[in-house]
Amino acid sequence: MSATMTMVDRSVRLTRRNVETMLMSVVLPLLMMALYVYVFGGAIDTGTAYVTYVVPGTILLCAGYGAASTAMAVADDMNSGMIDRLRSMPVRASAVLTGHVAASVARNAVATTVVVGAALAMGFRPTASALDWLLAAGLVLLYVLALSWLAAGLGTLARSVESASALSFVMLFLPYLSSAFVPTETMPAVLRAIGDNQPVTPIIETVRGLLTGTPIGSAGWIGPVWAVGLLVVSFAFSVWCYRRRTRR
Repeated sequence: MSATMTMVDRSVRLTRRNVETMLMSVVLPLLMMALYVYVFGGAIDTGTAYVTYVVPGTILLCAGYGAASTAMAVADDMNSGMIDRLRSMPVRASAVLTGHVAASVARNAVATTVVVGAALAMGFRPTASALDWLLAAGLVLLYVLALSWLAAGLGTLARSVESASALSFVMLFLPYLSSAFVPTETMPAVLRAIGDNQPVTPIIETVRGLLTGTPIGSAGWIGPVWAVGLLVVSFAFSVWCYRRRTRR
């Protein structure tokens, strides 16, 4: 526990000092939301105000940008000699990675708060109760944790910070093949099949239903199952990658 808390403190301090990464984690999702709402929103029919439709997807897009930063931070540690200093010490593999994941959660918490505040200024009017907000926040937290652990694993595999950025691209791309920005019914058959059967869509539909009152249906249990499953697999994958890399 002492080692874990030390690594968490270290990673949070690094996040606070890396102003550029923090700004990009917040600014890029804001720019994407503004682009879709004010440039494309008028041409997209979702049956409701487009800003109301797009906010849940933008929140999950924030998680992707935050996780990409985690992959790069882990890759920097793995290739700069930081991990070599710890190999002779009684530090659990999960402690080092937990520090980076905790920093990722902190970044995403700030980014999500800013995005929701900006959405309210743009006209987002949620109908959620306090319990709905709590459930939506819990589901988003599970997704952020899953993505952050996956990014940590990818960071241990990467041979450079640039490689880590490239490996984490898929986490940024998945929301675009989901119902984040347009209903999947409007997509060609092949893309619709991908969009309907990937983890991001049911998570978005659940968050959207909780915040705006739209029907959730089976996404209400599929989304959390996807999030928990991804979290378990990502955690095991990242710890295995770290141990494999540090044994060499």
